[in-house]
Parts: sequence; structure tokens; C-alpha cells
Amino acid sequence: MGVSSIPVSAQPVDHMNRAVTSSSSNGNSSQELQDHFLTLLIAQMKNQDPTNPMDNSQLTSQLAQISTLSGIEKLNTTLGMVSGQIDNSLSVNASNMIGHGVMIPGEKILVARTPAEDGNDTENDNEVVTTPFGFELMRDADSVVITIKDENGNVVREVDLGKVSAGVSSFTWDGELSDGTLAPDGSYTFTVNATSDGQKIPATSLSYSMVYGVINSRINDTVLLDLGISGTVSIHDVRQIL
Repeated sequence: MGVSSIPVSAQPVDHMNRAVTSSSSNGNSSQELQDHFLTLLIAQMKNQDPTNPMDNSQLTSQLAQISTLSGIEKLNTTLGMVSGQIDNSLSVNASNMIGHGVMIPGEKILVARTPAEDGNDTENDNEVVTTPFGFELMRDADSVVITIKDENGNVVREVDLGKVSAGVSSFTWDGELSDGTLAPDGSYTFTVNATSDGQKIPATSLSYSMVYGVINSRINDTVLLDLGISGTVSIHDVRQIL
């Protein structure tokens, strides 16, 4: 059928959303509130009217508010420590990707030919090499049809993959066109049409890139992968490691 699946040597990278609010000293920290409260409490006890003593319910309410604020500050500190550990873990995982191919959102397939072993650089003897492609399905599909187009938008090949399970799937194209000839060198694009019970289901196209390095971005506090001429991408965009 011209398309074959790719064995995967690593599990897809889990996506992780993190939102940690740091605590800053703005005059409303629990320690400062406790100091102010105790100062006011002592002043009130010294100057309270014996015939109209302080209301115990108000005292209890203020103590509860201070306790709640103190608990929130401790939670923020703990989350900050966990966030730092997660960042370190992401950096280590990202460094392990260097030299490996990854599947990220995209619709590109690159085609190139290697010279024939006998040195005769003829069209029929050359081996066609294509970069992997793939897609991510939100649920199982009864039918998945891949349409490949050249740089001018002309359809050069359609492949029916049949039933495909939900999740990430990767494939390679043998480079054969609809007329049986081999595709010329160049850049091609593909689209995914997935259906279930006659209804179209969401599918994210995935293209292949090689990881050359890792960048710890301080701008948006994330780990970026250097993909060479393909630019950079967040580690959270990686769907599969090949």
C-alpha cells in the first residue's frame, strides 16, 4: 500500500501543565499579620471596657484568617520546590532526545534519493528516502485516508490505512506516486481524513524532525528543543520519540 508503520523505541512524552504562584512580601504575609494582630490584641486588652469586653467570635475569626494565610504560604513554597524538581527532570529528559527523531505537529514529508551503488545515477536505480509522518487521533477511527500533495498542491498519492486506534501512529511512505513512478526530491505535504461511523473525527498531523540541542528558555520558563533548520519547539509539543 506504500505506507508502513514505524516501531517506536520510546513512549510518547506526557504533556504537563504547571501553574505555580509564588509568594512575595507585600505587607500581607502571615507573619506580618500575626505581629500586627498580637500588637492590636495587647492594646485592646489593656484598654478594653470592663463592662463591654472583647467579642470572642471576632477574635476566633481573625485567628482563623491568619491560620489560613499561613497555610497558603506554606503550600506555595512546597509547590515552588516541586516546580523546580519538575524543571530539572524535563531538562534531563530533553537532553536524552538529542540525536533522536521526534514527531511534532506538522504536515511535511521530505523526499530525497540516494545514489545507486553501481554509480549509475538513473531514476529507476536510485533508492527513495522519505521522512516519517504520523497523526494523533482522539478516538478510534473506522477509516483513515492519507492524501499526499507536492509543492504545487497537486495530489500525488492517496493511501487508505483502514482502521486505526486512538492515540499516536507513525508511518513511512515508500515515495511511490499514483502512476507507479518514484517521487522527485522535494518537500511534500499530507492531510489526514479520519472518520468513525461516517462522522469525521479530530486528527492532528505529525511530522518528523531531528533534535540537535536543548534550550532552557527563561522567557516563558519552558524547555525548548533545537530542531536545526526546523527551528525550536517546546518539549510539550513532542508526541513521540523515534
